[in-house]
Parts: sequence; C-alpha cells; structure tokens
Amino acid sequence: MAKKGNMLIGQSGGPTVVINQSLVGAVLQAKQMKEIGGIYGTLHGMKGILEENFIDLRKESLKTLEQVANTPASALGSARKKPTDEECVKVFEILKKYDIRYYFYIGGNDSAEATHIINEVAKQVGYDLRCYHIPKTIDNDLRENDHTPGFGSAAKFVACASMGDNLDSRALPGVKINVIMGRHAGFLTAAAALARVYPDDGPHLIYLPERPFSMDQFAADVETTYKKLGRCVIAVSEGIADADGTAIAAKFSKEVDSHGNVQLSGTGALGDLLATEIKNRTKITRVRADTFGYLQRSFPGVVSAVDAKEARTVGTLAVKEALKGKEPSGSIAIRRKPGKTYAVYFERVPLASVSKETRHVPDNFINKSGNDVTQAFFDYARPIVGPLPVIGRFKGVKIAKK
Repeated sequence: MAKKGNMLIGQSGGPTVVINQSLVGAVLQAKQMKEIGGIYGTLHGMKGILEENFIDLRKESLKTLEQVANTPASALGSARKKPTDEECVKVFEILKKYDIRYYFYIGGNDSAEATHIINEVAKQVGYDLRCYHIPKTIDNDLRENDHTPGFGSAAKFVACASMGDNLDSRALPGVKINVIMGRHAGFLTAAAALARVYPDDGPHLIYLPERPFSMDQFAADVETTYKKLGRCVIAVSEGIADADGTAIAAKFSKEVDSHGNVQLSGTGALGDLLATEIKNRTKITRVRADTFGYLQRSFPGVVSAVDAKEARTVGTLAVKEALKGKEPSGSIAIRRKPGKTYAVYFERVPLASVSKETRHVPDNFINKSGNDVTQAFFDYARPIVGPLPVIGRFKGVKIAKK
C-alpha cells in the first residue's frame, strides 16, 4: 500500500526544451493524489538534496506551472552528481527529516543510475521510499526506449540549423563541418539528414560514433563530394572515435564529471582539427567549422509537438505508477507500436535496465560506407521530429544571351 508522505522531484544532466513538461506533468498529477502531502523541488538535483535546498511546488499556481512547462531548460536547475556512499547516508537523513516517501528524478542514464543507487540503499536500510526515474536525454540513448523526451525537439533544432547551413553553403560554396552532440550515440547527428529537401542538399556526409572514424577516409569522402557538387556540408558527432575506441575530441579535454564522462561539448577543438585536416590533405581552401554545442539543448521556439506531449505523459505516469503500480520503483519507457502509422505506448521498466549503459544507433540506420544514414532512419525519426520549414528554389530557367 502506498504510504502517506511528501514528494521530492529533481532534474539532472543536460537540460532540454521539454524537460519541464515532465516536471509539471508529475507535479499536477501529484496534486491529485491524496497520499502525497508536500510537493518539493530540489534545486540542482542531488546537490540540492545534500544542501536541503528545496522549493514548495504545491504553492505554485496552475498558470505558473503551465508557463514553466513551455519554457526550455531545467526550471529547478540541474547537476551531474553521482552520490558517494557517505552522501547516500546523508541523503536518507534528509529524506527522513522531510518525510519524503516519493522520489522522482528526471534525466538520462546517469540520472537513472543515481536513482537506482538511492533506491537500493533505501531497501538496505528498510526505508519506505518509492523511487522513479523519468526519462530525458537529447542523445536518445536510453535503453528500453524507442526514443526519449528531449530528442525530438533537439533533433528538430539540428535539422533546421542544418537546413539553413546547407542554404548558406549553396550560396557561398565551400566545405562546412558541423559538430553535433552525441557522446556514444549518433541519433542527434543523424537528425541533420532531415534537412535534405532537394537531391543535392546537405549534409552530404554524416559521421556517427557507432563507426570507427578514419581521417584518411574522411578526407577522401570530402574531396569526392566536393569534386561532384562543388561544395560539401558535413555533420559529425562530437563522440566520433578512432579504431581503438578513443574519442577524437577526448584528446583535447581533461575535464571529467562524477560519472566518469569526459567533457566533449563546449569547445570548437574537434571542428578546428577536422577543418585543418581537410585544408592540409586537399586543395580546398574555403573550409569552415561550427560546433552546435549547448545551443541544441534549450533553444526556444523549436519544439516538436510530439516530444512535448510525450514528455508531459512520462511525468504524469511516473507519479501514477509510484502510487498505484505493482512495483515501488522503476522508470517509464516509451515503446513504439508496430505498423506504418506512428503510435506509442508507455511501460514501467526496472531502474537497473536503464541505468548507466547506453544504446546505440541500430546498424540498419547507417549506410555501408559509414558516412550517411539510410531510409530506415528517416522513417524512424520523422514522426518524432514533426514538420520542418518549407524550402523553395528557383527552377533556374536561363535567358539566352543577346
């Protein structure tokens, strides 16, 4: 039986455009549950718990909650913190002090791992605590999920940015390299392919972490495309790695978070390296590189309607499952129904099944040369991302010279 007590909810990891939809979905559902008294938000995730830095979400008006739901980035603030054994002991002292019986953490696989750790310690000490992870990640790399909240909107941003970049390249031809987020999974980088409208549109080459990256082959691919089209637009994942599995960008970064992740974003080093290699290995002189970086995560106005709706739903269902479900802990997974028409269903899965480890872009989504995506990826991603801007082009009927 669900025990009466208070609820604590937090956000962790990288922000997204729709993460607050999940937060507000959970809060509004909690307000309807008689077993839940106080509804507290921890500021900056696990760090906020250790510092007892909470706000009262029950006192927020419906108007404010809905405004926050439609606002990008983590309204409660975020953190990347894996609790130590000593900190877990302190966490439970604080949870008992505030009579927290329902704990929700919105985030990716590292956040699921942190939730799993808290849940396991609660069972060990015999503390009645229901822990639920609410999925979120623009990387789209959570196991058990067809896709995750945050990905659709970030993918839409990447597609729109790539669409504009392709038009820029067509106006002023050259080689353009765009470095896109994705540590171990290339879903977001692959989404750049959705920018294509006409047969000669870029990105013309796409490189994902799921395939070993060869600088020699990269230069050859670029040169071949440039000779054919007179230009080349490239989408590269920040997590591309050599044949030994070492991320190219990791060679330029020494910063590591508490989960052991090397920082790959926030620097243009990888783009600069790739641009320099093209200049040195080919006769192409106009080569530019951009790193999309953090712009992908919280860009206002570029929202997937499907993404926002599903983000709200997983937050709502997490609270329902925590109180009325058969299991006192877990994560809410998004599953896709078979068939040509896009439809999903939601299912509780064990915390351990989504913790820490990541999933990757399926092999059938990547072409044999390892430098593009297949039709299977387009079929997968388009319903999640939704409609993109309509792009026009002159027919190009030339007037005879007089």
